[in-house]
Amino acid sequence: MALVVVTTSPRVAPGLLTGQAWAALRSERVLTGSAGHPVLPYLEEAGIHVDVGTPDPAALAAEGSTGTVVWLAAQDGDEDLMRAIGHAAIAMADPPVIEVIPGSYDLPGARLLDLVQVMDRLRRECPWDRKQTHESLVPYLVEEAYEVLETIDQGDFTALREELGDLLLQVMFHSRLAQERGQESGFDIDDVATGIVEKLVRRHPHVFAGTTVSGAGEVSDNWETIKSAERAAKGETDSALSGVPMGQPALSLAAQMLRRAGRAGVPASLAGDLPDTVGARLFELVRLAQDEGLDPEAELRAVTREYRRRIEEWEIES
Repeated sequence: MALVVVTTSPRVAPGLLTGQAWAALRSERVLTGSAGHPVLPYLEEAGIHVDVGTPDPAALAAEGSTGTVVWLAAQDGDEDLMRAIGHAAIAMADPPVIEVIPGSYDLPGARLLDLVQVMDRLRRECPWDRKQTHESLVPYLVEEAYEVLETIDQGDFTALREELGDLLLQVMFHSRLAQERGQESGFDIDDVATGIVEKLVRRHPHVFAGTTVSGAGEVSDNWETIKSAERAAKGETDSALSGVPMGQPALSLAAQMLRRAGRAGVPASLAGDLPDTVGARLFELVRLAQDEGLDPEAELRAVTREYRRRIEEWEIES
């Protein structure tokens, strides 16, 4: 004798159930607490009768101790009800066996569907979210990216999870705004995901197309070759500086330009006779850092953090 609990995920199409769940639902008495359960139409189509009623933990436990009954749980899992049934069963002389069968369950990435739904609702119902534009969100995008960088610099990987969520929200928000523009210039989060998947597959032929590489260096070379071919296919100028965002901080901008120039074979002399200014000397320091295999942005950031620590120590002692 048993009480069989069938659970389902709201992130999976309701008609898609495991074979074990279908077998349980077809062979036993089935009950649920929600007349609006999204699985019910599919069970009805399959000829499975489901009794809908207010759940009684003691009654369910008692019925499971004398026969077999299936409880189709709400999509939130009916945790409070399950806990109450457990307490009721403990008090029984002949308690039922309680078996949980996952009718459907989340695949990796399924919770992103929740983010899509939450973003849609915020856009409809929240006055602040409703009035945002791509332009108004720019400061938040920059801020969240730097907060992610800060947690990595500090090695705070617990905080990194939260900060990555904040950054992901910005991607979701911009995608939701673009969706509202319609077909002419709009796109949605699925289009964004499709684009990056196609790009990653295209630029990793050693993973997806059987190309053989000798190591990470050849992977990087192939990446640049494929990018050049993509630009040519679009009719774009194939420049060493294509895609370099000029609005980024000057230190990282100089480092990226030097990396691109090095890969493209740009002669070093182009930077050697720059005017003798503070900017030119800073540029030269960036070049020297890269020659030593160092990230100038990270090096300056580390020194700045140490300087901050010393100021805070001085303030305490003063």
